[in-house]
Amino acid sequence: MIIYPTIELHKGKCVSLTRGRLEEPVIWHVDPVETAKSFVAAGASWMHVTDIDALAGEGDNSALIEQIIRTVGIPVQVGGGFRSRDSVTKWIDKGAGRIVVGTMAAYDPDTLRELAKFHPDQIVLAVDIFQGSVMTEGWRTKSAFSPDSYIAAFDDAPLAGIILTDIDADIEDSDGTLGVISGLAGLTRHSVIARGTVRSVDDVSRLKYVPNISGTIIGRALLSRDVSLQEALAVAQGEREPTAEFQ
Repeated sequence: MIIYPTIELHKGKCVSLTRGRLEEPVIWHVDPVETAKSFVAAGASWMHVTDIDALAGEGDNSALIEQIIRTVGIPVQVGGGFRSRDSVTKWIDKGAGRIVVGTMAAYDPDTLRELAKFHPDQIVLAVDIFQGSVMTEGWRTKSAFSPDSYIAAFDDAPLAGIILTDIDADIEDSDGTLGVISGLAGLTRHSVIARGTVRSVDDVSRLKYVPNISGTIIGRALLSRDVSLQEALAVAQGEREPTAEFQ
């Protein structure tokens, strides 16, 4: 299982969002580039960066993200505000390892499928869920799509994976979040990356036993030091323990 240590950028600062609320970011007083370098030093093989300003349509952190991509030396999965073909191809040309697409998939699914076809293993679908519906426009607009039907609609697209986020879950409710994501992961042939489920290293251990989950995005728990990245990587990369078979 791949651990994606995560940096969320808002006005040049590292932040975390609570239940997707863009207007109430938690600010972490750390340097984004140095934080990214520390993830590499800990042994990360991938990294995830979200541009909160681009997601909200209020500017961007492009220069900072480019600096991170140039500096870290590992693939960077970039999300936030990708609502056109040109924006996706531009960032692939800039060296992004993968691009995460959310809103565009809901409004222009054919373009998402074409991008996935022309950029194998580089397009990831973000499915953000709130009160049983898929959210768009930076988690602010409730769509008419149910998560299961939405995921099924893209099952034929050659995606690199699907990121599942249960926005509705309380920050302490890891059991509820894992239940929603586990159920949806079983409905797709694509590899699933879970987001918002890890508050401790024990949560990483639990994810390893959920079928079809290939990775998890961890942000807040790393910045708050509730989770050691080195320890999480060791757990994620370790062999799964055998389970008993029952007749």
